[in-house]
Amino acid sequence: MLPPADAMAVVPATFNTINKWAGGISDTLALGLLNEAIGLGLPLVVVPWPNVALARHPAFAVSVERLTSCGVSVLLDPERLPQPASGAPGAASFPWEELKSELRRVYEVCMGRIAPV
Repeated sequence: MLPPADAMAVVPATFNTINKWAGGISDTLALGLLNEAIGLGLPLVVVPWPNVALARHPAFAVSVERLTSCGVSVLLDPERLPQPASGAPGAASFPWEELKSELRRVYEVCMGRIAPV
């Protein structure tokens, strides 16, 4: 149905997406593709973007660690996350430059120009 991917980026990733993905839940097409991508060993980049309160939930830390241990490149700086009920989308604090840099690195890996980490 879809062309094969060389790599995938999940940006932004919600609290729910991170926890379901780390748990191997494939109840949507997107999660199914992400779970398959881990099994295929594709380069994966994710930027979790919950609010700071959700990021402090113990399940979230476990999920981030699990994804990292599966080889997923997780870009997460808890100091930059938005506050709950702030009404602000947090776009100003989103790690755009780090994401661009990581996507360039993944592109170089996919093109065979550099070795994977």
